[in-house]
Amino acid sequence: MRRPTARAYAASAAALAALLTLVPAAQADSADLTAAAATVIEKVPYTMDSSNQAAWWTPVATYKGRGQYTYFAFNEPGSTAATHRPAIARRDPDGVWSRLPLLDKSGQQAEFADDNGHNQPSVARDGSGRLHVFASMHANAWRYFRTEAAGGDVTDHAAELPDQGEGITYPVVTTAPNGDLFLAARVGAGTDQRPGKLYRWDNAAARWSVVATFAGALNRAVYPDDLTVDAAGRVHILYEWSKAPSSAFRHQLSYLRYDPSTGAFADSAGAAATTPVTPGTSDVIQDLTADEVWSSDNTYTGPAVQSAKLTLDGSTPKVAYRYRSTDSGGNFRVYYAYPSGSDWVSKTVYAGGQTAAALGITWDETDTKRIYYVTGSGTDRVFAATQSADGAWTAQSAAPGVSADRLAVRRDSDGNDVLYLPDTAHNSLYYGLR
Repeated sequence: MRRPTARAYAASAAALAALLTLVPAAQADSADLTAAAATVIEKVPYTMDSSNQAAWWTPVATYKGRGQYTYFAFNEPGSTAATHRPAIARRDPDGVWSRLPLLDKSGQQAEFADDNGHNQPSVARDGSGRLHVFASMHANAWRYFRTEAAGGDVTDHAAELPDQGEGITYPVVTTAPNGDLFLAARVGAGTDQRPGKLYRWDNAAARWSVVATFAGALNRAVYPDDLTVDAAGRVHILYEWSKAPSSAFRHQLSYLRYDPSTGAFADSAGAAATTPVTPGTSDVIQDLTADEVWSSDNTYTGPAVQSAKLTLDGSTPKVAYRYRSTDSGGNFRVYYAYPSGSDWVSKTVYAGGQTAAALGITWDETDTKRIYYVTGSGTDRVFAATQSADGAWTAQSAAPGVSADRLAVRRDSDGNDVLYLPDTAHNSLYYGLR
């Protein structure tokens, strides 16, 4: 085990110019003040349910055909205030939106009970154009919907998954360069342990299978955060640990890599890893600090991790995460981490106040790492931070004029960051491109 070494509505040019405001000093702290980024913002033309909010989800997929297509999985309002109905909002290259409801076995739009932080959807598009959505599971049996072919209805295919009858939580999914999908989820509802499993969709065979239980230990629960696949087909997995059975506050943010060509797992330095890894054998990015304890008490106020996201510079993992330390005044600060030799280095990105459990990170040829975060208050709450050659971080409003309070980001094949921006106070979802 290794330890860290350091801690628009398609707005017009005029309208965007009017929105180029400075980041308030109270919000900047470790980031310089700068003008807001010229982000193109559109409101998705479908009503969003206020339950559409999570930290772990992967609700965005993109595809390059005759142009860039974007798919947003989201919760629509249900028949009562305590329910929601999942759907996909599709944006075509001409900017036209269409809506794809998730249909149950009766042919009606599926409906589930609200459970903020758990019952939110993740989506991916496979190499044959089929859309796959995992929705509304908190220790529930699979709730999985997909199309039979490109352009088809999104229907219930839960019976196709392995591990039938198991309780599934936190499904995160991504598309590999060859068109296969990989899915990570917490599996099981036991009180003594809840491990993390990796699954693969074989696009050619149109079949799901279990790859492995990648992490698990007695008295511990696994929280998948993110996964992505590099050009060589290797799967990079980001996850946290909590005391079993569960906790709002987690610890020991960790990394693991899987190579489908060999079936082997490894850490960030390439050293072989035996699965399931445990907290003691994981490649730990953010280790326990002074006064940090394992607790399943959701009123715990000590040091903890809460939310993290992953991107790649080639095949090298780069991580953004939120951590509450003893000296942070109860705030979750935003950090950037990367492997260096046999260790991880962490840098503070934002320490100017409380943040929401929402992050994004992309790798840009010009900016290198772009870290997206959401502040706990303010008119503009979504910010993108970049780092200059001297190490200073600069924060810009990533969604000027939009009161979004959650966030997800996917980088498309044209090198644009596609922003998924829920405004839960106004039941609105926004699309951003920068």
